[in-house]
Amino acid sequence: MLDTPFFHRWLTAAAASVTRDAARLTELDSAIGDADHGTNMQRGFAAVAEALDKERPGSPGAALILAGRQLISKVGGASGPLYGTLLRRAGKALGDAEEITPQQLTDALRAGVDAVAQLGGAAPGDKTMLDALFPAVEALAGGGSFAAAAEAAEKGALATTPMLARKGRASYLGERSIGHQDPGAASSALIVAALTEAAR
Repeated sequence: MLDTPFFHRWLTAAAASVTRDAARLTELDSAIGDADHGTNMQRGFAAVAEALDKERPGSPGAALILAGRQLISKVGGASGPLYGTLLRRAGKALGDAEEITPQQLTDALRAGVDAVAQLGGAAPGDKTMLDALFPAVEALAGGGSFAAAAEAAEKGALATTPMLARKGRASYLGERSIGHQDPGAASSALIVAALTEAAR
């Protein structure tokens, strides 16, 4: 069973990971975006970690909703609404339960990822964060571990490099978007990988 402290550890580990890799995320974004993804994500997840420590949500769902709210308010560009929607929708799917099963987490994450796809009008293969998130959820749905989900997300993120961007800022570049890893997929892989740290 996964309890509220697990979610606190997950989101705190994600914040630390984003901070460590902020420069790399911004470098990726400088090639096909606004060169601010790392900075924006670092600011947003710092706010998430601070809010979790201050408000101490009483359930996994409440922790995710709080985190999503912080990301929407603190992260600029499209990333804030997209990541905020991911976590808020997953949190709402979990309801008020104080403990949840890995299967419930998988279902909640799927609901969140589907909401992101709907909000952004994107699908796997469009060179977006979904190219990391969908494989991660599929790995979990297939009975895989958090480590398997992290590996799937990382592979999905790397696989965006040869893709032509069809959505978001990078799509304006047309064929020039080919050959660059999508920064949103890279940050998504970091957040999925943080699940393994929370489970230790």
